[in-house]
Amino acid sequence: MYLLLLRVSVASIFFIACLFSQFSNANPALFKLEKNGITSYLFGTVHVGTPDMKALPKNVMQAIEASEKVVVEVDLETLSPMQVQKVSKSYMQLPKGKTLADMISLENYQKLKNYFAQVGINITHFSSHRPWAVMITLLQLEYQKLGFSEQYGIDKQVLAYASKKHKKVLGLETLEQQLTMLSSLEALNNEMFNETFKHLNDIEFYFVDLVTAWKTGDMDKLSHYYQLSFDDSKYGQFSEQVMLTSRNNQWVQTLTPLLTQQSLFIAVGALHLPEQYGLINQFKKVGFKVTNLSSG
Repeated sequence: MYLLLLRVSVASIFFIACLFSQFSNANPALFKLEKNGITSYLFGTVHVGTPDMKALPKNVMQAIEASEKVVVEVDLETLSPMQVQKVSKSYMQLPKGKTLADMISLENYQKLKNYFAQVGINITHFSSHRPWAVMITLLQLEYQKLGFSEQYGIDKQVLAYASKKHKKVLGLETLEQQLTMLSSLEALNNEMFNETFKHLNDIEFYFVDLVTAWKTGDMDKLSHYYQLSFDDSKYGQFSEQVMLTSRNNQWVQTLTPLLTQQSLFIAVGALHLPEQYGLINQFKKVGFKVTNLSSG
């Protein structure tokens, strides 16, 4: 369930942690993909950051420069803030006649009410919001408490550098597709909130541990947290399928033919890289030579 807390941009508490310290000395995992004489790059990102994280690592900038195009999950730079708000609102609002209290258990509603009361927000403000949208707000409040902002996320920096170098950008998904993905989590609304409240008090502990893991490109540690996040529980298995496995499968289908024609720099959330259905393993299975440029 921790991935939801990473991908707040559109959420897992854990990878927000990866940006907890100075970025200038970071060496996050960057992979080289090779097939048919064409070299591309795969980079695991995090979606929020702090003001001291303005410079991408040198090897990442060089990889972008060496690539013909840059690929991201969603290219929001093509949409105005007003367009993003308009599209998002249609997905975040409940149907007429439905309220948040109708969608979750009384226990979880009370927990949400207490949580928001502590930060001076009346829960009635969210009466017409879908549960996943309320969850996103909760998580945004958590990372903002620690001084993080999407403004300094690595995704935005990759897009900014791509623009500076006049690289064409490809989005693997549309905003609507990502919002549909988040909406599908409503099948297990209460399980989603149960998991979140269960781990909310542990954020700082995991932050400290994951800072080093992401900054140093420790894929073994990232795999450990992947397994912790997507356990054998009903919600763990469901969220893994919805948020990672099915999307990874689709991305590999989309990217494989492109990677045999042109050099790409692929920047996606870091949890999409490890484990059996992660992009690293899947690219190996379809014949790519994958090299970790950050190891050693």
